[in-house]
Order: sequence, then C-alpha cells, then structure tokens
Amino acid sequence: MSDPAMRNATSPDGGGLAAWAAVGAVAAATFTVVTSEMLPVGLLTPIGRTLGVSEGVAGLALTVTGLVAAVAAPLIVPALRRADRRPVVVALLLTLALGNAVAAWSPNAVALMAGRVLVGAGMGGVWALAASLAARLVPERSRGTAIAVAFSGVAIASVLGVPAGTLLGEAAGWRAAFAAAGGFAVVLAAAMAVLLPPLPVERSTNLRGMAGLAAEPRVRAGLIATALLVTGHFAAYTYVRPVLEDVSGADAGQIGVLLLGYGVAGVAGNFASGARAVRSPRATLLVLGTALAVTVLLVPLLGRSLGGGAALLMLWGLAYGGVSVTVQNWLLAAAPHAQEAASGLLVAVFNAAIALGALLGGRAADGLGTVSVMWVAGLLAAAAAVQVVRAAEPARPEEQGSMRAASVPESRTSADGR
Repeated sequence: MSDPAMRNATSPDGGGLAAWAAVGAVAAATFTVVTSEMLPVGLLTPIGRTLGVSEGVAGLALTVTGLVAAVAAPLIVPALRRADRRPVVVALLLTLALGNAVAAWSPNAVALMAGRVLVGAGMGGVWALAASLAARLVPERSRGTAIAVAFSGVAIASVLGVPAGTLLGEAAGWRAAFAAAGGFAVVLAAAMAVLLPPLPVERSTNLRGMAGLAAEPRVRAGLIATALLVTGHFAAYTYVRPVLEDVSGADAGQIGVLLLGYGVAGVAGNFASGARAVRSPRATLLVLGTALAVTVLLVPLLGRSLGGGAALLMLWGLAYGGVSVTVQNWLLAAAPHAQEAASGLLVAVFNAAIALGALLGGRAADGLGTVSVMWVAGLLAAAAAVQVVRAAEPARPEEQGSMRAASVPESRTSADGR
C-alpha cells in the first residue's frame, strides 16, 4: 500500500489542496466512528435509568461494539481484496448511521446492543482503512503529517463528539445524541463520495498472510503493548462519569465540561506525539504509557476535589491523546510492506482491548466499587510501559525502503491467494 507508484497514481494532485481535503475527510471519518463508539461513555447513567439496567450492564454497549469491530477489522481487508476503497468507505459509514439509528430507537437493552453491533461493523472497517488511505493520498514526505491529521479525528471526537453527545443527552435525552451521530454519518458518507479520489488496490492480503504478519516480532510487540495500554485506559475511562461523580464530587452539568477539557488535552497530545512517533514510536509510547499509569493511579489519591480531579483528567487526556497516532506509526513502521493489513490487525487488537477494558471495568465497578477501575487501569498501563521497554524499535527510517522492496513479491503472491 505504500508503493510510491501507487501513491502517485491515487493521490489527487501529488499532495495539493485536493489531497489534503481528502485527508481531512478521512479525519472526519475517524471522528465519526469514534464519536459513535464512545457515546455511551458520557451517557451510561441515563441509558441505564431509561432501560432499567445497571451502569455495568449499560457499559456492555461499548463492549459489544468493540468486540464486533475487533472481528470486522482484520476480516475486511482480505474480504475486500481489490475493491475500490472509496465506495467501501461510503458503505461502511452508512452502516454506522444505521446502527446509530437503531440505538436511538431501542426500547430495551437487547435492541440497543443490536444497534451497537452495526456500529461496530462500520467502525471496524473505517478505522482499519483510515491510516493506509491517508498515507496513500499524499507524497511520502508528508505521510507522518497525513496520519496525524487523520487520527486527530480520534482526539477531536473526545473534544467535540463525546462531550457534545453528553451535553445533548442532558438537554434532549440520550436518544437524541445517537440520532445526531447517525445523521452526521450520512452527511459524511456523501462528502466522502465527493472528496475521495478513486482508490483501487493493486495488492491484497489473505488471512494466512495476516496471521504471518501478526507473528513478526516487531508487529507482535506493538500489538501486545497496544492491548495492555488500551485495555487499561478503557477499564477506567468507560466509567469516568461515575468516578468523577463519586470521587471528585462533579455534578451532571460539570461532567460535560470536564470531558471537554479532557478532549482538548487529547488533541494537544495527538499532535504533540505525531511528529515524535514518526521518528521513534518506541520512545514516544514509553512516555505515554508511563504518564498514563501515574495519572490514573493518582486519581483516587489526589482527585478528591473538583479541581484535583479536573487537573488529573487533563493530564490523562494529554497522555492518552497521543496513543492512537503513536501505535499506528509503530505498526506502519514495523510492516511497511503490508500497511493496510497491519492497520487491520491494530484495529482488531485495539477494539478487542476496548471491549475487554469496558468489561473489566464493569466487573470491578459492580464488584469492588467505582474507584477500583483506576487501580486496574494503572496496573495495565504500567505493564504496557514494561512491554515497550523490552521491545525493539519497530524500524529505522532507512530500513523501511529495503523492507518494502524485499516484500513486494510476497505481497503479490498473497493477492492471488496462493
């Protein structure tokens, strides 16, 4: 996917305004899928109250979405083979819109989970393709910037999407928040059809090739670190609303403002980490993992006032905001010969970790109390930092060209399925 000839063929104008408008559309897609996925975070309490279930059960809306995305992401790349990526992304966004519509209508928890299955399918597909699409739309020299812009949608979803959904849920009900997310996905699907150039695929990967890629040491190390870090984060973040209520004394009106501040810090973390992650994803991820572990472990100790909780939440956002772009750069550096397949594996692990984190957090919150989710998160983030210390740097920039060239014949063989 990173072949220069392919990039020149698919880039709208070699990196001009049309190319960057298309990258912006990819960023809007990551914003939309992450907003849709994370909406339950700020709405757990009203969802549970309306549907008559506990906050732990309501949190399964996030678990189900993550599990479906984890399955869909690695399957969609070999299933699509050489299908043009533009209509594929449009179809995936429409699937996302349908899932949000079902969730908005849902009269009970079962119907809500059905809608969240559709959200997971659309989200997993879009996220699996996002990084490789952004990299193809611009020249090689701009790849790191394009990926950072594309994944700024993840952090901006925390700034605008999740807090806006929380505030809309408070003002008009949680169903209105899901309906709004679905409507935005429809609008974006139309915009993507216009802004993206044709994106044919010259090489594809089968399931055997993806399994072999996952076994490569540098790829495997990045996936393990991602699994630990993301599981820990979502064990706590899924239940951040009750933590802020119980530990810091925040009320319903203050929750949206606090999450907005978290998101602003996340955007700053995304761009601060983006350039560094291109040069050294290992060092960048080590800093982020360590900072995240320290911050969440301090919440039960220093977050017992609204000011203390807010300050720690901002530091938490700054640290986690850089994770998506950093692990994406790790995987692209570790597998320059199979970037779309590597992205699919990353999204599978990432979303399985989201689901596992939400599940672990729910069990801890229901069984041991709300504060326990922070201890779970801190220990897993610390384990992620240890894994990064033990891992080798994914690849030096000078290595990537030779790795890419050496693997071309293998990639073409995989495309034929032999």
